Amino acid sequence: MSGYDDVESAFWEYERALQSNDLEVLDRLVAPGPDTLLGDDAGILVGHDAIRAFRHARDGVPRRVVEAVEIRLIPDAAALVVAITAPATGGRGQQTQLWNLIGGSWRVAATHVSQPAPAVNGSVWRTVGTPLVAASVAGVLSGETVAVKDLYDVAGFPVGAGIPAWLAEAAPATEHSPAVAALIAAGADIVGIAQTDEFAYSIAGRNPHYGTPPNPAVLGGVPGGSSSGPTSAVALGQASIGLGTDTAGSVRIPASYQGLWGLRSTHGAVSRERLIALAPTFDAVGWLTRSAATVSAAAEATLDMSRQIDAAPDYVVAPALLAHCEPDVRAAFEAFAGDAFDTVELGDIDELFLTFRTVQSAEAWRTHGPWIEAHPGALGDDVAGRFAFAATITAEQEAAGRTALSAARRTLDSVLGDRVLLVPTASSTAPSVFAGPEHTERTRQGTLRLTCIAGLTGRPALSAPLLSAPQPGALLPAPVGLGLVGPRFSDVALVNLATQLVR
Repeated sequence: MSGYDDVESAFWEYERALQSNDLEVLDRLVAPGPDTLLGDDAGILVGHDAIRAFRHARDGVPRRVVEAVEIRLIPDAAALVVAITAPATGGRGQQTQLWNLIGGSWRVAATHVSQPAPAVNGSVWRTVGTPLVAASVAGVLSGETVAVKDLYDVAGFPVGAGIPAWLAEAAPATEHSPAVAALIAAGADIVGIAQTDEFAYSIAGRNPHYGTPPNPAVLGGVPGGSSSGPTSAVALGQASIGLGTDTAGSVRIPASYQGLWGLRSTHGAVSRERLIALAPTFDAVGWLTRSAATVSAAAEATLDMSRQIDAAPDYVVAPALLAHCEPDVRAAFEAFAGDAFDTVELGDIDELFLTFRTVQSAEAWRTHGPWIEAHPGALGDDVAGRFAFAATITAEQEAAGRTALSAARRTLDSVLGDRVLLVPTASSTAPSVFAGPEHTERTRQGTLRLTCIAGLTGRPALSAPLLSAPQPGALLPAPVGLGLVGPRFSDVALVNLATQLVR
């Protein structure tokens, strides 16, 4: 059996390849086959091919120094290697590797890497406290902690809207937004203000200024936006409630991507005062949690419960929406729903989305266009491109869009009535942060066609973490939200229905 010196030599070759991002050497030193493991605090990849794809898509590893190496030879051609590392950013990390002797050469069969966690992850949080704002009274939400999307006023702090240039000009808020105040009044503590996509005009969760928050449910997956910061904070266990907004799906989509409960409230059911708008015709308050009970409690603490109605378990499915889903997501939904529910025809889905997009774009430019024109270069390319398109919407196009919106709402209300529409929340599982622009745009377009139904009708919509789809190269499947779109003011009832579906 090859000895200690050979293992040590192979370890240092592997370490040099990591630091130089020498992908050819890394591919050679990683054991072939489907059983190889690579894990860190973000998750585990399984198989040489999955590990190779991940490494070829990223830009390398953070700089570090190996301070000590311990090697233990294991009978039958194996060795355990443990290295203490000192990242350039400070602190101490550790790398544990299982090496196998394969065909006379040492290969890495399993690796686990740990790095010192930052006290505050700036891609998730803009500012935090212990807590930032404490509840002054006990209530039904006592013990709960809230991550507030950086669009809401929190007294004493400015709003940043995901844009450093906007934050630099913002004055501290003089009072809480009503949606924030309601949670505090129910006994919840505000733990911090969490990041958002620029002006909340995205569903991916990428922010060119602050980074992309992690998705702990999908290794290398986008978190979903624009309520990306609150969603990741809840999924990571750093808050129990995420207070977000949902215009085109910005609560439901990140909930689906990260396996959380996400509730978009009935349009207008919660005051949007002291909240940065995007498209007021569609903007709605929403909550993200890890449990049905918590999202229900947050909604009940905020909504006028005298206006809430029950919703019967009378479900329908729209096959035309499923046509916009990726095959694995469609299969997961069909395996759940089967042929147990009636089907409905919602009309031309592309035309419905075009109506939504036209009105949303016109309002987004009216809301933020003057500031954008006065601050050239303040936005990243993706969101800037969306606003550039919004600026092209003419008054005639907007008027036609609003006419079409009124007609679409009447038609959809007539078709759905008091029934609950079941649909996959998103057209795909969380896309990779390394996905190319064509794949990213295809999944975005498919997902928005699913989520726009709630926006067009003003209905509440829930994403419940009840489905999953295969996640190539991972130990666990990727979460997929089951979407429920109910009658207006059936917000809390939707959560109750979803828990019945769980049972």
